[in-house]
This record gives sequence, structure tokens and C-alpha cells, in this order.
Amino acid sequence: MKLLTFIHNDQYRLGVKTDEGVLDVLGALSLIPSETAIPTTIHEVLDGGDEALAALREYVDHVLQSDDAIRASMLQESSLTLGPCVTHPNKIICVGLNYRKHAEETNAPIPEYPILFNKFNNTLAGAGEQIPLPKVSQKVDYEAELVIVMGKTAKYVSKENALSHVFGYCNVNDLSARDLQLRTPQWLLGKSCDKFSPLGPYLVTADEVGNPNDLDIQCLVNGEVRQHSNTSDMIFYCDEIVSYISQHMTLVPGDIILTGTPEGVVLGYPPEQQVYLKDGDQVTIQIEKLGSITNTMVAES
Repeated sequence: MKLLTFIHNDQYRLGVKTDEGVLDVLGALSLIPSETAIPTTIHEVLDGGDEALAALREYVDHVLQSDDAIRASMLQESSLTLGPCVTHPNKIICVGLNYRKHAEETNAPIPEYPILFNKFNNTLAGAGEQIPLPKVSQKVDYEAELVIVMGKTAKYVSKENALSHVFGYCNVNDLSARDLQLRTPQWLLGKSCDKFSPLGPYLVTADEVGNPNDLDIQCLVNGEVRQHSNTSDMIFYCDEIVSYISQHMTLVPGDIILTGTPEGVVLGYPPEQQVYLKDGDQVTIQIEKLGSITNTMVAES
């Protein structure tokens, strides 16, 4: 199942992508009420666990089998203003240097343990949203990444059981202001500028994704492929990441984990070949089974 968030009257609403279009769950409920409680926001789905997801699946199937007038009321995705597919994560945890070839291109040693840092909710943005290039940076870089979205509380979970706590996966562009990031040993400043985590367009349930460590991953800038790899090149796989983090902090439904980026970032080029993102650049992140998210960079006013 592919879930998304769209903006209606300045409020986030839950949508479900189907072959017929995007089902506006709240709008559909006004036409076809349900005796069962149906989640109407992304976090109601995440917090409600298996029961909420099952209720939503059953309701969507019911709507799709209804008369043509109801089905015709579905929305076209191209007409929607999308928000981040997870709107209010409790935690945004990132893994640095988690692809072997990316570590090699930046002349960094292969990490012995996952390198963790964090971002904040101010970095979230939706597909199609313009991303401001901060006035205080001249070196904003792209990073295509797979995101793990937690669906169950996890503390001290084993590697073998880790993925059973995952709700699904999505795309993110982990934008990075390299001049700010490398100013100090702590990376946070260069990672946490406004809208530096465009997330989406869909949150795809784990059952539909299958093995998260065998997915094609790409980043394109103005249509040119800059990164092209596979999540199999990760140093620490998704199950290892979830298990490792859960040994140190409790993960809760809606937490998101950015799992690192492959080779091909601007920082990995020789200094004389580095051309960082500029006003008007369009950056697309696409991962197999997860769709693609495109955002335009704009000079901060």
C-alpha cells in the first residue's frame, strides 16, 4: 500500500495511491461512512499498528468496489500539493558514511559502528516543494537515501526481529551544506537547514517493498544521473541499523531513519570539479518500488 499526505485547507490529509487515483480518506468517509474506526492521518495509521492498517486496507477495497460516482470523486495526484509522507516524526535519525563506495570517495575509513546524527522536523518538505538554498552556505549537496519508517515500539530488538518493527520505507534527499557540516566535528549544522529533508512522495508499506537491501537508488540533477547504486552496498543493513539504534534508545511508531547515501555526491569529486547546487536546479531522488521525489532549489530570499 502507498500512503501519502496532501494539503487541503492548510491541513494535512491522508491519501492512498490506487490505480484509480488518490483516495482522500476523510473525503471518502463523508460519502461512505464506516462503522469501523478508519485512520484519517498518517500518524493515526502509524500509531494504530496492524489493526489500523488492516482497517484502512479493508475500507479502501470497499470504496474501490463501490459505484462509479464514488470512484470518480478520487483525486488526481498531479492536482495535489503534497506534504512530507511522515509529517511529525518523534525522531529523525541519520546514518552517515553507510555505503562503502561513498566512504571511499570521501577518503573516510569504513565505520566500525553506525555513525549516527540527527535532524529536526524543520527539515521536512514534500514532493514538488521549493527548497531554499541558505544564504550562509555556498556548498549545498544532494544525497539520495532510503528511509526506514518505524511502525512498532522497539527497544533492545534483535537483528532477526528488527524489520518486523518497521512500517515501511520512503525516499529522502538528505541535503547537506558541506561548508557548514564540516565547520566542526559535529555535522548537525550543515544537515538541519530548513526543508533539508524532502520526504516522499509515498510511504510504502514493508510488505510491498520486500527486501530493503536490494533496491536500485538514484539521484538526478536537472535530468542528469549523479548517483546510481543499490542499497546492497550499505555497510550496515536496515535490520542491523534498527537493532543497533534500539540498543541505545527507544524507537517509536513514526520515527524515521535515514540510512545513508551512495557514491556520487559533489563532495566526492576533486575540488576543481565540484559544482554545488544552485538556484533553479531540479533534484530527483528515486528508489525502486518507492516512486520518485523532485524538488527545485531556490536562492533564499
